[in-house]
Amino acid sequence: KFGLPQIAIRQLEIYTTAVLLATMRPPLPPREEKWRNLMEEISNISCKNYRSIVYENPEFISYFHEATPQAELGYLNIGSRPTRRKSSIGIGHLRAIPWVFAWTQTRFVLPAWLGVGAGLKGACEKGHADDLRAMYKEWPFFQSTIDLIEMVLGKADIPIAKLYDEVLVSESRRKLGAQLRKELMATEMYVLVVSGHEKPLEGNRSLRKLIENRLPYLNPINMLQVEILRRLRRDDDNHKL
Repeated sequence: KFGLPQIAIRQLEIYTTAVLLATMRPPLPPREEKWRNLMEEISNISCKNYRSIVYENPEFISYFHEATPQAELGYLNIGSRPTRRKSSIGIGHLRAIPWVFAWTQTRFVLPAWLGVGAGLKGACEKGHADDLRAMYKEWPFFQSTIDLIEMVLGKADIPIAKLYDEVLVSESRRKLGAQLRKELMATEMYVLVVSGHEKPLEGNRSLRKLIENRLPYLNPINMLQVEILRRLRRDDDNHKL
């Protein structure tokens, strides 16, 4: 973000503006203690849902390795450190950047949204939908959090993620992929319930337009990657992998 003078100036303008706004007009705190308690409840449900899939589902690690290019990315010299802290294949020893990068490559972006839908659903089912809408309108912290999730949902692409599963994932594990795609759709539904939007990024049309404009270039790259991964993994001479 600082490689070119014009971009660097723009970036510094954004930082300066944010600092001035936060100093001169500090964001409002939660209006009610009830909101903090509700956030705590959402957090607990989200964490439990996330861990039940990522850490407690015995099929998840194998699914992750098959559905994403994580292993192949590990052989590229594009980082200052190894992708893992230890030689274990467990998720806990995988560094954050390759974990997120691998899911970003498949356009599933799973680490950014998994658990969010379960937390919001739990709150809505207990009759707190109106509270969540009020929190979105009146609590800047909650609004920015939901907006960031909505941005991720706008970038995620279920058909592309499904293509990785259909071509690269063992048939016995595709059920898990289908379950996660349903989880993504449910997350989008509940995020839109809270924001009041009809579709992701409705409140940020310029970003939505940018994402839509790059799809004709991005989709073929994903399709090429799927095919290259398929060939790599079936090549007996590919000793590294």
